[in-house]
Amino acid sequence: MALTNTTITSWKLQEIVAHSSNVSSLVLGKASGRLLATGGEDCRVNIWAVSKPNCIMSLTGHTSPVECIQFNSSEERVVAGSQSGSLRLWDLEAAKILRTLMGHKASVCSLDFHPMGEYLASGSVDSNIKLWDVRRKGCVFRYKGHTQPVHCLAFSPDGKWLASASDDSTIKLWDLIAGKMITEFTSHTSAVNVVQFHPNEYLLASGSADRTVKLWDLEKFNMIGSSEGETGAVRSILFNPDGSCLYSGSENTLRVYGWEPDRCFDVVHVGWGKVSDLAISNNQMIAVSYSQNNVSWYVVDLSRVKKSGSVIQGLIQDKPIPAPTSALGTTLRRNYERPTTSCTGQEMKQSSEADRRSPEGERRSPSSEDEKEDKESSAEITNPEDYKEIFQPHSVISRTPPKRTEPFPAPLEHSFSESVLEKPGPAVKIVTPVIDRVGFPFLKCLLIKHVLSVGRDLMIVYFQAGQLKGPITSSTPVQRVEPTVIAAAPRPVAVVTTSVTSPSRPVVTTTKPKPSTGIILSARNEPIGLNAGDFLSHARNAKAGVMGDEEALAQIRKGHDTMCVMLTSRYKNLDTVRSVWASGDVKTSLDSAVSMNDLSIVVDVLNILNLKPSLWKLDLCTSILPQIEDLLQSKYESYVQTGCISLKLILKRFWPLISDTLAAPPSVGVDITREERHQKCKACYKQLKNLSNVVKNRAEQVGRHGSTFKELQLLMAPLDC
Repeated sequence: MALTNTTITSWKLQEIVAHSSNVSSLVLGKASGRLLATGGEDCRVNIWAVSKPNCIMSLTGHTSPVECIQFNSSEERVVAGSQSGSLRLWDLEAAKILRTLMGHKASVCSLDFHPMGEYLASGSVDSNIKLWDVRRKGCVFRYKGHTQPVHCLAFSPDGKWLASASDDSTIKLWDLIAGKMITEFTSHTSAVNVVQFHPNEYLLASGSADRTVKLWDLEKFNMIGSSEGETGAVRSILFNPDGSCLYSGSENTLRVYGWEPDRCFDVVHVGWGKVSDLAISNNQMIAVSYSQNNVSWYVVDLSRVKKSGSVIQGLIQDKPIPAPTSALGTTLRRNYERPTTSCTGQEMKQSSEADRRSPEGERRSPSSEDEKEDKESSAEITNPEDYKEIFQPHSVISRTPPKRTEPFPAPLEHSFSESVLEKPGPAVKIVTPVIDRVGFPFLKCLLIKHVLSVGRDLMIVYFQAGQLKGPITSSTPVQRVEPTVIAAAPRPVAVVTTSVTSPSRPVVTTTKPKPSTGIILSARNEPIGLNAGDFLSHARNAKAGVMGDEEALAQIRKGHDTMCVMLTSRYKNLDTVRSVWASGDVKTSLDSAVSMNDLSIVVDVLNILNLKPSLWKLDLCTSILPQIEDLLQSKYESYVQTGCISLKLILKRFWPLISDTLAAPPSVGVDITREERHQKCKACYKQLKNLSNVVKNRAEQVGRHGSTFKELQLLMAPLDC
């Protein structure tokens, strides 16, 4: 079979085993795009150079999982927040701990450094935002206003404003000098995951779990555009350095947006899963994602991505947009005025002396306890050569990264001259072209990936065909398998992923066995119940022992009938629910899903309801709360996540109504509507009390799941009153 080599737009650069336990957070250095910090449930912060296999430095001191990390603008310092609420700041060049900051009562989930000074901001699950002066080793101001965890913070380029994004679906803009909120943006319908300021103009971008990217004018304080078409929750956004366009990262997709008028320039499909952070270096987009204890780097060649020109996909918005007034498609608006002096001379609103001495654990001067904690923290250099090259250069001018780095070379893409697989129609048809025996292993890999993807795609199509607006998420997703070569080592080292360079060269996969856990993760590297060894030749070492076409296809078809029966049954159930939903009766459609005694159907319906909070009514809560109890105790991670999201939504929207109704005195006379509402609230309260015990037990877990259940435990605290 003829092969042609072409340069590809995006590729997987590398995969590493970053920690001895699950990775809980990571961040890229934005100045260079070549430095990565990862935090894990092992309470460590590891520093990596992009594309290099070994950890440069390992930072210790935290006693609970690291939930968020951030570099400063020069990438000389890194701060990490933990599940216990503490912050630790390290000097990477000196390889030592600088500060330990205490004050939050719950897990720290967002951080950002002030662009021009010795300040940093932190947001927590307790919904508070704190501004810290690292020189004075204390909190100088606290911002209150959010009602849910604060998941992203961003300082404006001039250092005068702070933007905060929260699970309460709002974005708040704070004036640091006045010490008060300037405005609040409330157009998102779900948790806001990320915000970023335009590098020059008075613009703010935000990405949310409602699958939209929104742009806000910071002069008129209104929304100027809102996107549609994202494949999932928007997890990362990044303005181009010249401010000409906005990049948006969602599940397996990179989109390029313009504004005024709003348009989508390009859509790039990248297999990065749930991307966690983006950076730009040498006209390449560097992206990172993580699953369990693995971290993967991806590269997108921006020279092959459209950043202007024709529109691929239109955007919707509330008001008409004026015509563009410049070549970049942006209107003339005010730019940030960057002061020439540092922030040390800038006046910031600070708490009074009495507030500073409030019993919140906020320290204003070093103490013996602080010194003890600092002594327990360390910076262990695990790769001296890379450490000296990056953090201790001979000349400041030649400091690397970020200066004078070379772009990562793109691998060659193999395209077949013949069609290997046809698109699936009513029935899956596998086309086997005439090829030589040597080329068959490469075809088998493609066939396996195709068969594994059918089940997931089937679940998405049926609800898109009905009246539901958004796609439904598969409750038991199948992760598509990529060939990898894993190099095991006692320390956190790289898992180097190599692309297939020739179909005649077989790919050898060596994986380190992982301990079995009780939860089946939603992001896994292999399907449940499938042995990849079944697709390999049993006589690999024999010269003539090459598996034939028929034998390989027979292996692929194993279990096909069972899978078809399962998918057919699930299709019928989903079709039944959709037909009821089409009548407009959401409650009846949910009851029909519950009556099928199939949690996967319930999860599929809940994933739609969670995207549209306006559909929720009190009578829905009475039907779904018993199911949530089963979901929270499920062995499938995706079921647990859906249950947690639904429970958060119920507590946020209906707990005030439930508590007020049950606390109200009996009415005089007969009020049937009030009595029905009282009975529903009483049933919900009883179920929430049962769920409170489940949440309390699960909150004792360590890691991402434990953090989620701790957050739910805080929300359910009024039940114990």
